[in-house]
Amino acid sequence: MPSRTLEGSPSILPLYARAAAPMIPGASLLPFIPGGGGEIPDLDLVLEGVSADPGDVSAYAKACGFALRDSLPVTYPHVLAFPLHMAVMADGGFPFGAVGLVHVENRIEQQRRIGIDEELTIRVRPTKLAPHPKGQTFSLLTEVTVDGDVVWESTSTMLRRGKGEEKAKADKSFAPLPADTPAGAEWKLGGDLGRRYASVSGDRNPIHMHSLTAKPLGFPGAIAHGMWTKARCLAALDSRLPDAFAVDVRFRKPILLPARVEFASATEGEEIAFAVRDARKQTPHLDGRVTPLGPNSKAKTRRTK
Repeated sequence: MPSRTLEGSPSILPLYARAAAPMIPGASLLPFIPGGGGEIPDLDLVLEGVSADPGDVSAYAKACGFALRDSLPVTYPHVLAFPLHMAVMADGGFPFGAVGLVHVENRIEQQRRIGIDEELTIRVRPTKLAPHPKGQTFSLLTEVTVDGDVVWESTSTMLRRGKGEEKAKADKSFAPLPADTPAGAEWKLGGDLGRRYASVSGDRNPIHMHSLTAKPLGFPGAIAHGMWTKARCLAALDSRLPDAFAVDVRFRKPILLPARVEFASATEGEEIAFAVRDARKQTPHLDGRVTPLGPNSKAKTRRTK
């Protein structure tokens, strides 16, 4: 399908209203409301002339623990692309609503640091549905270019919970950090973390905002955003990261807020393995791995099609 170039960044709140509308009985019968079932449609959205606001970047860096630089935090292009993610999932042809979806995996490839004042073009498209032991997954593929050169890519894999398929197998593309690796830091996460991160990211999924909005969607309380957790880990590793690298994370058991979690990391050859786990029960919340990219690296890139 040909790409569709947008005139401007979509407004998030109307998109959330459309994404949540399938929860209303009969609403999915309307042609502009998602939720009619079937396969994910072919969508390819492009937004040109995107510039980061320095004040917004500063607020995001503070919320996630990044030091202020003249370049974007490695996870910040995800924030710039998020309105396009929502536009895909709020499209009338999308087979189900976005509210309640769970982010289960994320991969970012940064080819170089992106200057805070650079003008970006962002492209987002979804993949088809795939079986998963806990339901179905699909991915949102994001590409960021500067003057025609790809500088940043990501694959965000989302889970629609439901009846799973026994034949579906979990991705074992990278080995997690050994569970007995000592923690390097402990983080105390407040009950309002979801709302604070939402204010700097635009991601106001009800499962993150408050226990009153998370419980109707099957969670015992509000849970931390997976991308906040990934960003916080990369902020902790920032001084050890090369300019060009890939970082894969697998979000495991959600972090129920408030919480106390531990962060651990270890260098394994060229790579850095890291993890977040519950400080008391040692429940795994996130497994991650950083792999350097570039002509001198032995690492191979991977992309979900």
